[in-house]
Amino acid sequence: MRTIFHLDLDAFFVSVERILDPSLKGKPVIVGGDPKYGRGVVAACSYEARQFGLHSAMPIRTAYRLCPHGIYIHGSHKEYSLYSKAVKNVLEKYAPIVQQASIDEFYMDFTGCSNIYGSLFAFASFLQKEIWEKLSLPCSIGIGSNKTIAKIGSDCLKPDGITYIFPGMEKEFLAPMPVETIPGVGKVTLSDLHSKGIYRIGDITSLPQDYFAAAFGKYGIDLYRKACGEGSEYLTIKYEQKSISHERTFGEDVTSKQFLKEKLFKLTQMVCQDLRDIDWLASTINIKLRYSDFKTLNRSITIKPTDDDRIVFEAAWNMLIKAHTRRIAVRLIGVGVSKFSKFSEQGELFEWEELKRRKMLRVVTKLRDRYGFEIVHFGSA
Repeated sequence: MRTIFHLDLDAFFVSVERILDPSLKGKPVIVGGDPKYGRGVVAACSYEARQFGLHSAMPIRTAYRLCPHGIYIHGSHKEYSLYSKAVKNVLEKYAPIVQQASIDEFYMDFTGCSNIYGSLFAFASFLQKEIWEKLSLPCSIGIGSNKTIAKIGSDCLKPDGITYIFPGMEKEFLAPMPVETIPGVGKVTLSDLHSKGIYRIGDITSLPQDYFAAAFGKYGIDLYRKACGEGSEYLTIKYEQKSISHERTFGEDVTSKQFLKEKLFKLTQMVCQDLRDIDWLASTINIKLRYSDFKTLNRSITIKPTDDDRIVFEAAWNMLIKAHTRRIAVRLIGVGVSKFSKFSEQGELFEWEELKRRKMLRVVTKLRDRYGFEIVHFGSA
């Protein structure tokens, strides 16, 4: 029987903001969009804010109506990545295999490690203490025989909780929980299940698997197995990033092409900075354009592999002006890159001017990494 841990950092963005500004402790803190404009959603909120009914992915306008006295923060995204990496470094000291599921979620495989660490429940408490003492970050841990049951367990006793689901007890553990507890059950599926009189996970397992296969196809079979406490027992440690992108939703709908051009260049700088931070080149450029009526366009083009802001911007801007054909204001623009290759100075012949520019770009990257993104901007910005 395998032993999988799922560690979830409690209100992670808020916890990092409180490290950066201790005066936020004990207050209702909301990380996300700007309530002045009513755009965007809640990325994270403190447990003090949740007492007013706030939750992640809630429209920021709704959050402000429920909690107007809350402290609304746009977020320190660079810091979140740094703290996430620090947590992973701690976990890798103890776990034979660590899979990072998101910026604030980690799976660990401790199968066969009880001879090393003794009681794994007690060891989970040790991990919590280690992360708190070194990084001042609270977390909750679920322990189970597979990834699905461990993930559900980590959410049971938040914050600072540990839930151990004994092998063989998965089905009984899940039975009284609402069906939306199962990962992957969204609003449409939930409504469909409720229409069939299915409200608890135990309602699913009381019916034959064939019923769900007929009603939902392959998804129905997967749903039934999860309701029985089954799930993947093996971690995936090789994760290949498919794309890097940044986008901007405007506080007010925009008609000025010059304004769009300036914002697109700023987003392009951010994307290319991310590329150079990991020494990658990209050969596909993608843009996203959303009008005020929410009609969304996506365009892409393939070019010679690059990490140069100027080259990426020129390709992105040309696509954007060709796509922007309607006389309607713009709500959102975005730029992204994909189809990566590793950057290498060796084995390639560069023209002298190109080589100088590559060296300049890496100097800019080092300055931003050390002093922050806003320390350097190109003239076009």
